[in-house]
Amino acid sequence: MGRVRRLRARPLGRREALAGFLFVSPWLIALVVFHVYPIVAATYLSLSEYNVFNPPEFQGFDNYVKLWNDPTVWKAAGNSLFYALLSVPIGLAAALVLALLLNRPVRGIGIHRTLFYMPAVVPPVAGTIVFLLLLEPRAGPLNTAIETVGLDGPAWFQDPAFAKWGLIILSLWGVGAATLIFLAGLQEIPESLLEAASIDGAGAWRRFTSVTLPLLTPVILFNLVIGVIYSFQVFDAAMIVGGTSGVPGGSTLMYMVHIYRTAFGYFDMGYASAQAMVLFLVIVAVTGAIFGTTRRWVYEGV
Repeated sequence: MGRVRRLRARPLGRREALAGFLFVSPWLIALVVFHVYPIVAATYLSLSEYNVFNPPEFQGFDNYVKLWNDPTVWKAAGNSLFYALLSVPIGLAAALVLALLLNRPVRGIGIHRTLFYMPAVVPPVAGTIVFLLLLEPRAGPLNTAIETVGLDGPAWFQDPAFAKWGLIILSLWGVGAATLIFLAGLQEIPESLLEAASIDGAGAWRRFTSVTLPLLTPVILFNLVIGVIYSFQVFDAAMIVGGTSGVPGGSTLMYMVHIYRTAFGYFDMGYASAQAMVLFLVIVAVTGAIFGTTRRWVYEGV
């Protein structure tokens, strides 16, 4: 009798396994087609000479040697590194401050939360055009406000010394997404812990540094990793502001823009693939280094 039950269970288990595979098959197909295959193809093309019009010809590591000796690549990489090192911490700080303000129980707070998040869903092209108007040297609102206190406003996107700072200010336009994630993390902090700290005599700043901030470190880690990944891949704003040449003076030539120019301007797909693979490895290394430090600063339990 037990043997009959086992024989009946086997076909049922196979059917369940087949049904589960069918349910996940669209995701598996998308993973292979849109992620695995592009990575494999880019790896092969990075070792080849390929200009779209002719079949790729394998040439080993020539593209990587060329990349190492290309000053334009290093300039674009330096611009992207400068942007990442400043835009990520500034964006995290701004998002956290906004989340703390939006976590206060005041009247109409839901409307304010919506208003602060709305810029995050605005198309990047539209947001960049808005900032081009806001940072216009002569009639822009920001320079007008600076001039009211007796200072001369910078030329922003027309001055190589300030162009990257303009892009960093522009990056704050989409800080609403990180703010929303911080807000969710703040609302998960047990109110009893804050009350206990208050009873023990801790002030607002002490409660923030000793209770709120430690419990918020997993959320900070998430926003940090996402911010680093996106900052190294900034493209839309830099492309609209400086084009493929990174005007003024190459100051807005980001690494992703240089890859685009190499691939679709010069049709050197093999060299562009090598640049893309280096970017991929750098992002993996940086995110891996961040995760390697989590034991020192990420609080994992209440």
